[in-house]
Amino acid sequence: MSLFVASRSAFRAAAPLKRQFPIRRYATEPPSADPKKGSNNTLLYGGAAAAVLAAGYYFLSGTTPAAKKAEEKVKEASGAAADKLSAGEVKKALTGGDQGWVSLKLEEVETVNHNSKRFRFRLPEDDMVSGLQVASAILTKFQPADAEKPVIRPYTPISDEDARGYLDLLVKKYPNGPMSTHLHDMVPGQHLDVKGPVPKYPWSPNKHAHIALIAGGTGITPMYQLCRAIFDNPDDQTKVTLVFGNVSEEDILLRNELAALENRHPRRFRAFYVLDKPPKHWTGAKGYIGRDLLKTVLPEPKEENIKVFVCGPPGMMDLISGNKKSPKDQGELTGILKELGYTPEQVYKF
Repeated sequence: MSLFVASRSAFRAAAPLKRQFPIRRYATEPPSADPKKGSNNTLLYGGAAAAVLAAGYYFLSGTTPAAKKAEEKVKEASGAAADKLSAGEVKKALTGGDQGWVSLKLEEVETVNHNSKRFRFRLPEDDMVSGLQVASAILTKFQPADAEKPVIRPYTPISDEDARGYLDLLVKKYPNGPMSTHLHDMVPGQHLDVKGPVPKYPWSPNKHAHIALIAGGTGITPMYQLCRAIFDNPDDQTKVTLVFGNVSEEDILLRNELAALENRHPRRFRAFYVLDKPPKHWTGAKGYIGRDLLKTVLPEPKEENIKVFVCGPPGMMDLISGNKKSPKDQGELTGILKELGYTPEQVYKF
């Protein structure tokens, strides 16, 4: 984890946030009754985790205990998906179990910003879906020419689980990040080995009345997966509050997609974007994600049936909730969320 050393110095104790947004104690307070007024969420709010200074929020090596645990998790998730598909059932490209690695062809590459790209991989058959469920991820693998061990990293696809024939990854390139560098060097026509699904937090409609998502950098991808599942399902009435921290405005990934969700569901989705190095026109507070902001916008810990999800670089995780011990061990709840009174049962770390 030496690549994350820089993140330790990037996160300092959060200073009290300068109040540049309308004070509202908690996100669950009744919204305006006038639908024409929309939501205050179209404003961006300040205070952030220096997410891109870390080398990715999750690193695995093919022979490390963490990598082995992750691969075991893939096998455990196979279940019925690994069985022979019945007539008329949608075919899944990734079935877990003993399927092994699947080679996917890179079809398109789109530059998103100065250090992030969107990659579209073709599934083996055009009528296949990826096989992922919400929430889950995939493992990626490649063999460096100058190394004995393969590099294995997890990613959460941003494409819809029902999408036929393709799978999209959003990847930020990190300094000395072997997998992100490899992906950014790929060109259409090349192949990448993937395996999955890797199960995370099983979601079902209305599982919680209100969820809060605290993300830094590429930690937004599992949060976006949850948001899509919730707001694409008319039977799911879950309220969602997102706090998304980045270094600069151009680092805000999936901004258009999140804005579209917010415009369609202004009474159920509130998004607070926070920046470490905001531009001059920035109207929100500045700094890092801190206690004051979270206390103001998150659902109160005393409310019934809430859940707080956290995903970001280790420095942000230490500050907000504490890091996981392993893919199967959430570790102790620490940091700001513990100070605010949330219990380990109310918090999930991706």
